[in-house]
Amino acid sequence: MEIFSMILSLLSGVAMFLYGMLMMGDGLKMVAGNKLEKFLYKMTNTPLKGVALGAGVTCVIQSSSATTVMVIGFVNSMMMKLRQAISIIMGANIGTSITGWILCLSYIEGSGGLATILSTTTISAIVAIVGIVFRMFSKRSVYRNIGNIMLGFAILMMGMQTMSGAVEPLRENEFFISMLTMFSNPLMGILVGIAFTAILQSASAAVGVLQALSVTGLLTFASAFPIVLGIGVGAACPVLISAIGANKNGKRTALIYLLNDLFGMIFWGTVFYAANAVVHFGFMDQIMSPVSIAFINTVFRAATVCVLFPFIPKLEKLVCLLVKDTKEELEEEADLELLEDRLVAYPALAMGQCQRVISGMAKKVRKNVNRAMNLLNEYQQERFEKVKRKEDLIDKYETRLGSYLMRLTKKEITTAQSRQMSLYLSTISDFERIGDHAADIAYMSNEMQERKIRFSEEALDELNVVMEAVREIINITARAFMNGNQEEADKVAPLGVVITNLCDELKHNHVTRLGSGDCGLEQGTIFNDILNSFTRIAAHCASITSAMRKAEEGDEDIHIHDSKVYAEDGMTYYSYFTKYAQKYDLGNESSHVKSMEAEEVM
Repeated sequence: MEIFSMILSLLSGVAMFLYGMLMMGDGLKMVAGNKLEKFLYKMTNTPLKGVALGAGVTCVIQSSSATTVMVIGFVNSMMMKLRQAISIIMGANIGTSITGWILCLSYIEGSGGLATILSTTTISAIVAIVGIVFRMFSKRSVYRNIGNIMLGFAILMMGMQTMSGAVEPLRENEFFISMLTMFSNPLMGILVGIAFTAILQSASAAVGVLQALSVTGLLTFASAFPIVLGIGVGAACPVLISAIGANKNGKRTALIYLLNDLFGMIFWGTVFYAANAVVHFGFMDQIMSPVSIAFINTVFRAATVCVLFPFIPKLEKLVCLLVKDTKEELEEEADLELLEDRLVAYPALAMGQCQRVISGMAKKVRKNVNRAMNLLNEYQQERFEKVKRKEDLIDKYETRLGSYLMRLTKKEITTAQSRQMSLYLSTISDFERIGDHAADIAYMSNEMQERKIRFSEEALDELNVVMEAVREIINITARAFMNGNQEEADKVAPLGVVITNLCDELKHNHVTRLGSGDCGLEQGTIFNDILNSFTRIAAHCASITSAMRKAEEGDEDIHIHDSKVYAEDGMTYYSYFTKYAQKYDLGNESSHVKSMEAEEVM
């Protein structure tokens, strides 16, 4: 019963420690706002700056895993290159050791004077009181977040005290003494460190527990050092989990975190124990304290970074070899690499590169629209996740292209080039919005799958007719822009009007089905939302081709100022309108097919 109570007390201390650390980190991130993210991907132009920044940010948010997960997000969205991420992760491994030094405060004890003032109880009480005052009575969010930071710190310190109190009786326990002796076997100690940290999912928490164990006076350097070596490797567990849905570069970033600590563990473990076999260090049996554990943890991490720092390019090559790119991913990376900074001084060349990148964006958008609509007929979770990933990539295209084009506007350019830039800025905005609507369709498909919502056979037949029309309009629009083909572009507006009319007709038909009870309100809401997305995709396609025509005619104002498709005069328009109206007539039974399209179709 005594052992059960001890374990329960230790686990409650760990729980408070983890919650306090989480609360502190969340509060610090809220106070900092987006500044941490901006620092991470803007202030890393040299590896040394990256290491310093990674260490600094991790000191603030108290978690190397959180910093690395953040960096994975930046690499995944192509805001940051893999080489920049490596230096930040190295710095994060140093920064995470600061928690061990903070925890040393919880072991300050004394009978009076300054020691009493600085004791854990006094510090925790003062911080908790001030924190709750800020949290409960402050109206400004920044002070409320500061209150959360202070409360988190107090809970963390209480957790450490609870853990220390739980293991205090173990100093006289023979089984525990023999177990610690077993940890002095380097291999066993490393495995324990890896397993323990993987379970806790936090290197800081594992070091904290090790510090708590040290108060028993039984933990020697020989037992503690291999555990410290294993802790870094175990901390890679949550990072690797976070990279499951990431792209190849995101996975490589997570792998860097693991390799950094794995190489450090192998290198320093081999060097240290080889040297010990020859020299027989006298401090192996030295009793460890919380301060000495914090010290060896920091020294080990800093030494690892010093050894690996010159090999950052080699690490990059290694992870690229371990996680190879597919043909599609190489194409995406090649697209954005076309926007070279050195070409900004030569607007004509730079604009040619922009044309190529926007063509790549058009392909991605076209594929994502078709991929999203496929989900309405055959839902696959893997395909849904892919739509989300590609939508993030499309957003990245718009951001990179937009900022690149704005830099070009500051150069000396001709009137024709200015008009071309306006076309490009308008076009990337329309393609990005089409991508958003494709994602909306995918999310609605996901909602239908989760809530087990099904359309009636008649509603699905009608929806498939419109989907075929939407596939055609996005395919024509992408081809027209990529090839600069005005003849193809002339087909878009009449097809857009046909799609708009079809969607209006389908909404009317669905109201009739709702009235007759063939469809329910849930189906009706989603059905209308899907049709609205189809209408807006058609409108943005028409906006792209209208801007193309206006730019060619020399019109200064190429923008469409609303989101509708308008009928036009002329025989060309009328002939295309008639053709598409007949092709996508709901009464045409031959058009009632299951609308599916392979991603490769252009």
